[in-house]
Amino acid sequence: PVPGRCAHFVARKRRFCRMIPAPGKRFCGEHGQQEKESDRKRIPCPLDPKHTVYEDQLQKHLKKCNSREKPKPVYFVQDINAGLKDVAEVPEKQVTISSLSKEELENLIIKLKKASNGLELDLEEQILSHQALQEALNDPKNGESAFKHLKQQASILGNMEKLHLLGPGRCFVEFGAGRGKLSHWVDVALQDVENIQFLLVERATTRFKVDGKHKKRDSIFERLQVDIQHLCLNKVPILEKKKLPVVGIGKHLCGAATDLALRCLVESYAACCNEENEEPAPKRPKNDKTEGSSSSSTDNERNKADFKPVAGIVIALCCHHKCDWTHYVGREFFRSVGLGPVEFHYFQRMSSWATCGMRETITKASTSEESEDHTNNTEEHDHAYRKTESSSDTLQGLLTVEERKEIGSLCKLLIDHGRIKYLQQRGYKAALQYYTESAVSLEKVLLTAVP
Repeated sequence: PVPGRCAHFVARKRRFCRMIPAPGKRFCGEHGQQEKESDRKRIPCPLDPKHTVYEDQLQKHLKKCNSREKPKPVYFVQDINAGLKDVAEVPEKQVTISSLSKEELENLIIKLKKASNGLELDLEEQILSHQALQEALNDPKNGESAFKHLKQQASILGNMEKLHLLGPGRCFVEFGAGRGKLSHWVDVALQDVENIQFLLVERATTRFKVDGKHKKRDSIFERLQVDIQHLCLNKVPILEKKKLPVVGIGKHLCGAATDLALRCLVESYAACCNEENEEPAPKRPKNDKTEGSSSSSTDNERNKADFKPVAGIVIALCCHHKCDWTHYVGREFFRSVGLGPVEFHYFQRMSSWATCGMRETITKASTSEESEDHTNNTEEHDHAYRKTESSSDTLQGLLTVEERKEIGSLCKLLIDHGRIKYLQQRGYKAALQYYTESAVSLEKVLLTAVP
């Protein structure tokens, strides 16, 4: 053992424990009882059984344990963006695709093609770029993986510029922010613009954040460590103080997270802001008939009418196999074409055929599934498909590789079209387009919406 460290040999790790024991002891508190160096009993922590604590110090430990429940922030509202409250609609037992008979699978494909009939199958290409990233794109120090991410970020910014979303007086909310790279490039593009702020929403603690690059700038960056499902933007202090129009952005926002983000913007935030704007104006005194007061009140009414709580939405979609019927915003569209939760379950599973049905199962991949910033050299999020049924032996004889790819693409399109219908019904001009090439990312669809 290393001098000054615990003398217990951890067989599983094939090394000695690295904890520092108390003065005069050979073993740390965790291993002292195992080595019979201490008579004090250690028990698993009730908050997190992965670590132990002295039984006689339990109450003291519970007050400072890192696993204790922390107080919820003011913007945390339980399940505000969850969607479907009645889970009885969702079938309890969901049969895997590989256990379906040939007839059942064929019926599903017939339903899929019937529901997709009339949809625009070939999306328009909007592969753009932005001058803010030109220097980074031309930097030879960036490797192939970094170059792919930069091309996607440049195209997202190009599409935002085309929709006139890169301007002053905006609050950019990045959902599934990870390290915050997309917000970073938006900030670089708006370096000479005043009155902008950024909210980076990420439920996980993130290493290697780029937030520090903005400390010397005038931009306001704030992180919200919360699940999108429970985020109420109206209660975020900085938005309460400054009533700025919000632009929702995201790069590769996994499955259900996209639906939660759309509901967070369109329902919980926009609806509440509109209700506030519809409040009746206070009555003026009868003797107040000056021209100045009447013109100022007219201006205020005009400003309220012109104020759009959500100025735009730009989200790069991905991981449709992680969608969830309870959170999905396009349930009404699915029902209108004769589909329900059972078909949705199969279609979201089959959607992975579009991106991995034509390739061998990935054998080496990272376990993280949060954002582009957590991947190494693997294709973005592709490791998430390892456990899908794309390579099932049962399907090999029924469908060719190209047929599976085509069906997977149809499933993705159908799910995304439900999102477009949802936004259109709420007063937005929404569209889907290809924002990058397949060689850069197989998840190449961008959802955009403006009022």
